[in-house]
Amino acid sequence: MGGLLDRRRLMLGAGALGLSGCATRGPALAPAPGLVAATETIAPIRADMERISRVTVCLRPFRKAGPRMDVETVGDKRVVHNYGHGGSGWSLSWGAGTIAARNALSGGERDIAVLGAGALGLTTATLLQQAGANVTIYARERMFEARSARATGTWSPDSRIAAEGSTSPEFAARWEEMTRISYRTFQTWLGLPGDPVQWQDRYVLLDEDRGPGTEPPNADPFRFATFGDRVPDLRHRSRVLAPGSHPFPVASVRRGSAMQFNIAAYARLLTSEFLMAGGRIETMTFHTPADLAVLKQKVVVNCTGYGARALWKDETVVPVRGQITWLLPQPEVNYGLFYNDVTVVSRDDGLVVQYVGDGEMFGYNVNNESVDPAETELAVKTLADLFSRFPAARL
Repeated sequence: MGGLLDRRRLMLGAGALGLSGCATRGPALAPAPGLVAATETIAPIRADMERISRVTVCLRPFRKAGPRMDVETVGDKRVVHNYGHGGSGWSLSWGAGTIAARNALSGGERDIAVLGAGALGLTTATLLQQAGANVTIYARERMFEARSARATGTWSPDSRIAAEGSTSPEFAARWEEMTRISYRTFQTWLGLPGDPVQWQDRYVLLDEDRGPGTEPPNADPFRFATFGDRVPDLRHRSRVLAPGSHPFPVASVRRGSAMQFNIAAYARLLTSEFLMAGGRIETMTFHTPADLAVLKQKVVVNCTGYGARALWKDETVVPVRGQITWLLPQPEVNYGLFYNDVTVVSRDDGLVVQYVGDGEMFGYNVNNESVDPAETELAVKTLADLFSRFPAARL
């Protein structure tokens, strides 16, 4: 399969190298043959503007060449970079943190500073602790104020990770290493209290089942790189559901599974474990690299995400805007879906609803974290229309 429609058709499908950070794009997955005829019991989503609890916006730090993970010297500091992961920050955090920790410890220092308390900062700091280092996190914001807290929370290791054709020859292998380490680590978080990491069914819904080759040519200036073919063993197949076996009022339904993060529970547990192991978090703002001189540590790991654009004057960091509308929690809705450019992820802290646009470049280079009410209304009304057509017996 090829083309944007096919990517959308499977992006929420089984296996889920699919949705991302505060945005939602990912590689297509190979469909399993045949139809699934088992009857589906599916609770409807109560899509209503009155059920909105909040709306959040974040900017994913995209770099065409992929995340920055090199080492440089600033004054008397050895700076290890770990930022620019696009929509893959949470998903690649353990793998990226492993590489960053390895670089930080290679010189023998065991007193390490980490800049940033988001997904990458917390995981890198935890990995450094596990390696025997004394770690202090310096951050302007705590986790629940950081952009990482505004992510959709879906496993998406190559979501906006780089631009096609812009990475170094060795990047794909590094991405695979980060992906495999992260995936393996996330399996150890399954089943813990609060379900910090869990598996969830996902449905891709189409009003018409169009085949490949029916879309207009892609006019985007570039394509985002995908690397899912390097980890075929981590893919989980999706299947088409037979007509009449589900209540969705659409022409085509594909069901799969996706790994997701309940970020509120996950981030709190991660922070608690870091602090209980002797870690410290200090509030501090850095405006230029020269400000690092005030730190006592000789090794600094830079996990500032989109903030690195200003701090490091790194114009290669491009914002990719994503807006989430949060509907009140519905515990009975234990699935996610994609329909008419709208995605839903059901989490314990609410239903994550996002309009993902009609093209790969939606939100690209949009440096605006203000809420767009029209975008919210469009997303909620799209879902309201879908579930207004659910069979009455199912409501």
